[in-house]
Amino acid sequence: MKQILVATDFSESAANALAYAAALSKILGREICVIHAIHPTEGINNSTYNAIFIEDYYNNKRRALKEWVSPYGENIETLCDVGFLKNVITKYIEHHEVELLVMGITGATGISGIVGSNASMMVSKVKIPTLIIPLTSSFPDVPVITLATDYQTELSAEDVSALNEIVLAFKLKKMQVLYVDEKEGSKHIESGEKKLQELISIPSLEFNYIQNSSALNGITEFIEQHDTDMLCLVKHHHNIIYRLFNRSTINQVMNRSVKAILVLHE
Repeated sequence: MKQILVATDFSESAANALAYAAALSKILGREICVIHAIHPTEGINNSTYNAIFIEDYYNNKRRALKEWVSPYGENIETLCDVGFLKNVITKYIEHHEVELLVMGITGATGISGIVGSNASMMVSKVKIPTLIIPLTSSFPDVPVITLATDYQTELSAEDVSALNEIVLAFKLKKMQVLYVDEKEGSKHIESGEKKLQELISIPSLEFNYIQNSSALNGITEFIEQHDTDMLCLVKHHHNIIYRLFNRSTINQVMNRSVKAILVLHE
């Protein structure tokens, strides 16, 4: 069965992300695996003798992770692995059918913590739909979803599948599409609209257009006006969304009342 993968550093923001993922998993009918990366030097100090007990340290971390996830469900899988977060997650994804990666950040107070500081790095390096949840967000009954795109970036099959799963699970009737362009006019508009209508299984797509010298300001103003619960960003190495997607931008977006960001890839 496809899984939802949740990265944790045992922080409050990670716990909130797990609560969100647990609620989402019930609607999607997906299993959850919570993963914790143990830094290669963690648990080892300058004492020669400490290395003898390192396996005990790892086992204690594994038990702590199982206890940490227990309030969120009985059948949640856990994994503690040694390595850097990106490498641990990449290795897991290579051997498991992961549909969605969920990560927590602190939101309005800034991006901090092991998981939060790696959120922008993960969406740059790991091409899997990634849902970023700020600390203050809670799971919505019927989310308002806004998809921001430049129409030039094509969604991967995995991202289309994940987006349609969410649409169908929530029984959504409508989704906002926000066309982002820093220049006036585009030859991609008509073909872009048609393609999205073919790809996304939803009765109504409402197309909106912003032409703002600051694409970030245009996006944040729109999501505020439309009470967006989940902002979907289609990301490609050379498009506007990619240039916007860095740690300071995420923080600004989260400060402007969006409840979650779903990063999709080409």
